[in-house]
Amino acid sequence: MIELSGQPLQRRFGGDTLNTAIYLARLLAASPHDVRYLSGMGKDNLSRQLLADWQAEGVDVSHIVIQPGKLPGLYMVETDAQGERSFLYWRSDSAARHYFASGIDFASLLNPAHLHALYLSGISLALFNEAERQRLLDALQVFKQAGGKIWFDNNFRPSLWTAAQARAGHEAILALADVGLLTLDDERALYGDEDAEAVASRTLALGCAEVVIKRGGEPCLLAGAGLREEVFATAVPRVVDTTAAGDSFAAGYLASRTLGYSPSQAAAYAHRLSAAVIAHAGAIIPPTAMPLR
Repeated sequence: MIELSGQPLQRRFGGDTLNTAIYLARLLAASPHDVRYLSGMGKDNLSRQLLADWQAEGVDVSHIVIQPGKLPGLYMVETDAQGERSFLYWRSDSAARHYFASGIDFASLLNPAHLHALYLSGISLALFNEAERQRLLDALQVFKQAGGKIWFDNNFRPSLWTAAQARAGHEAILALADVGLLTLDDERALYGDEDAEAVASRTLALGCAEVVIKRGGEPCLLAGAGLREEVFATAVPRVVDTTAAGDSFAAGYLASRTLGYSPSQAAAYAHRLSAAVIAHAGAIIPPTAMPLR
């Protein structure tokens, strides 16, 4: 998606899974792992520029589906004095929404022989209709049975679908997920939870193997078989912009786990990366601002 933010307005690229993909690509650049992004884009000049920008960040865009006549989604971010955001979206007919209608061959795309893990979010699910979501779920079940890993971030946006639809969609994915990254505020909006332990217990009962409950500046909770641990967040002297706080946390955690770090080590680095991101304006910080391990 195209992000408009700042005063005066500046144009950037952004979007939850894209933000995560870019940070993953940076963190895994020295490893044997590649990061591919799956979505739909238009044939317009702006779409081509966005693809070039993502490639420059090390993201493989060879599986992007070009949708003639469609455009990237657009969103505007307004940030208050505390760095908290509000959004306006223009994406009801974006190229990404037509991704499934393009006849994607999931059998070959989601093949564990050349794809270790698939990361998706609640926003990803909300973009598609029920039939398309079921098609995706069927493909993920086959992928999982063949040894593929599934990583899911809840990212609930009530402007995209109802709470009932989101609960059903999230639970279906979490039943297959190897890692569930859940923001407590989103779970509270969906289920009324006030307690991270309740969220962790419910999610583990669904079948998710490893759960991370994100609580902003509070410690995150890690839960899994034989695992219950809180990891303190990194202090941020001045929050500038909370855009991509959770997206960067997800990248820091998943990259660290992919590289063999323990859940607590992964969460500690994820907190440091998220802290660096929210100390800057915009979703994507300069590579030089990325924290060292």
